[in-house]
Amino acid sequence: VNNMTTEISHQEKSSKSIIFWICIAEILTMQGVFTFSSMLPFFLDEWKLDGVDAGWISGIYYGSYMISVMVLVSITDWIDAKKIYITGVLITLVSCVGFALFAEGFWSAMLFRALGGTGLAGTYMPGLKALTDRLSGTSRARATSFYTSSFGAGSAVSFLIGGSIMEWFPWQTAFWIAGICSLLALLIVSKTLENAPNQDGDRSGLRSLDFRPVLRNTKAMGWIACYSTHNYELFAFRSWIVVYLTFALSGVSSEINYQPSFIVFLGILLGMISSIIGNELAIRLGRTLVVVATMFLSAVLAVVIGNSIGLSATMLVMLVLVYGCFVTGDSASITTGLIESSVKENRGVTMAVHSSLGFIGSFLGPIGFGIVLNAFGGHKSSDAWFWAFSSTGFVLIIGPLILLFLQNVNNKKR
Repeated sequence: VNNMTTEISHQEKSSKSIIFWICIAEILTMQGVFTFSSMLPFFLDEWKLDGVDAGWISGIYYGSYMISVMVLVSITDWIDAKKIYITGVLITLVSCVGFALFAEGFWSAMLFRALGGTGLAGTYMPGLKALTDRLSGTSRARATSFYTSSFGAGSAVSFLIGGSIMEWFPWQTAFWIAGICSLLALLIVSKTLENAPNQDGDRSGLRSLDFRPVLRNTKAMGWIACYSTHNYELFAFRSWIVVYLTFALSGVSSEINYQPSFIVFLGILLGMISSIIGNELAIRLGRTLVVVATMFLSAVLAVVIGNSIGLSATMLVMLVLVYGCFVTGDSASITTGLIESSVKENRGVTMAVHSSLGFIGSFLGPIGFGIVLNAFGGHKSSDAWFWAFSSTGFVLIIGPLILLFLQNVNNKKR
């Protein structure tokens, strides 16, 4: 009995160590993701971009992710996800260094942002797959929560570095820092995760790309629908929030000098906590109830934020922080719902479809937001911001409506 207790204790410590270090690696690989968005007010003027141009440079990152992730995550059912992760880190490194060296306008920025999206496709979900393959039970569920929340922590630091670096150094420095962080992540994953054999020695690469079982899984497809509209809101918000705050706070006098990128940094950290809390509430109260309620409240807050220009600086900042918590409050719950709805032997391809279809929203969010912004007067019009945020809230609620419909269909089949 004592030996068994000691072994269990050792396994728990080992699991906690793996979760901690892989979350740190995730944060490091995220440093190039929002660097451009955090500097967007500068690039709008420096490169003479309009809302559509800026939306495309932001959105192409997630469009590239959407295409690449379908293959890169699917084949983790065939080969060890660690190998895919290492490849993704190397691509991320090239994208960050390339942007620092060669980006000088719309098309060159599009190229290296697209490359960065492929790097993210090779690290984010493959990292989660590599982690969950080495865990089980409660450890796996909570690891998913912490790992997806680490996406938020990485985003926060990315915004902070990008928004602060230009006060002291050239803008390229932020991308060099992101490249160095990628190297550190590579070292951590190489040391932390042991190499694992293929999950199924008889499984071919083509079978790993068979998406039909996932598309027939109505439980999984409901969560995928939520993930897509969640990402539409999340990445529209994070791509444009610095520009919004710069405009909204410029006409308001305040004793406190609110720095937009720092506000976003703080908001994303709070969002990371809200994601973990949301997942814990989902465990206790029911996943569907918590996700649907969070998404509907977030849609309401999107309209409120769009109509908040002219409020006092402190009130505006508080509203943005609260809204940011609701934007991410459903994140871990949705991903955990997807994993719990998947079949073990198809978990990799299920996560691939989840990521790919989910990131259709990530791709369209920044672009759609920019199109609405341009259509109603541009980023210096209060009315334009109202309609851009309101349209985002409208798109968001489509996800939970599809989830409820598919769950109702599934219940009738029983």
